[in-house]
Amino acid sequence: MSSEPLLQVKDVGIQFGGLKAVSNFNMEIHQGELVGLIGPNGAGKTTSFNLLTGVYSPTEGDIVLNGRRINGLAPFQVTRLGISRTFQNIRLFNELSVLDNVKVAYHSLAKHSVLSSMFRFPSHFSGEKEMEKKAMEFLEIFNLAQYKDEDAKNLAYGKQRRLEIARALAAGPQLLLLDEPAAGMNPQETKDLMELIAFIREKFNLTILLIEHDMNLVMGICERIYVLDHGVLLAEGTPEEIRNNPKVIEAYLGEEVQNEHAKG
Repeated sequence: MSSEPLLQVKDVGIQFGGLKAVSNFNMEIHQGELVGLIGPNGAGKTTSFNLLTGVYSPTEGDIVLNGRRINGLAPFQVTRLGISRTFQNIRLFNELSVLDNVKVAYHSLAKHSVLSSMFRFPSHFSGEKEMEKKAMEFLEIFNLAQYKDEDAKNLAYGKQRRLEIARALAAGPQLLLLDEPAAGMNPQETKDLMELIAFIREKFNLTILLIEHDMNLVMGICERIYVLDHGVLLAEGTPEEIRNNPKVIEAYLGEEVQNEHAKG
């Protein structure tokens, strides 16, 4: 692990009207880490993702990626600098094919120019061929190649989740943000997802930050965990430290334990 963090979040906050959604949020993530961000509903987790990806601009503090301050950059600029994400509610191009969904994301890395595309220069066709080849490689990794010509909307829910992750990876990120990737999945799908996340982390040399409510997944794969509560950082530590933190148990994990007992 390098000494300099890949991502630094320094005293970041955002205010909507009179409401502080996130306040004095600090985080450091180093290259190659797999880090979790947890907390009750409304804790500010997705707002934090929106801040990191340029959807929102912080009203205070700094976000630094690879030593560069990225406050105020547009989402497409943040993506080009190396951050990709998935969403809590799946966002695919439903009317496009599975293959085209990945190609759309990969397009930002294409080497041919707009001019070559307009006039159908040879570089356009070679670029399209390379793009399709790379997109198919992602579909193979995610076991989606057989559905390449299907409309994305026709995929089963779990496969749509996989497609969204594949599309995020096609942009070539250094840091991948996963927003509740196991939402709506059954236990077997969640187990498969855990294995997939571990695999893509290793294969693509990724750094991963994930929001997740499934504590088995979080505790099973994350090396460190940050806990938000009402927009404020409540705790940070290893899974074992978080599991035994009285403040976290009171604010969040106690509720999770009660829910598990209710299910049983």
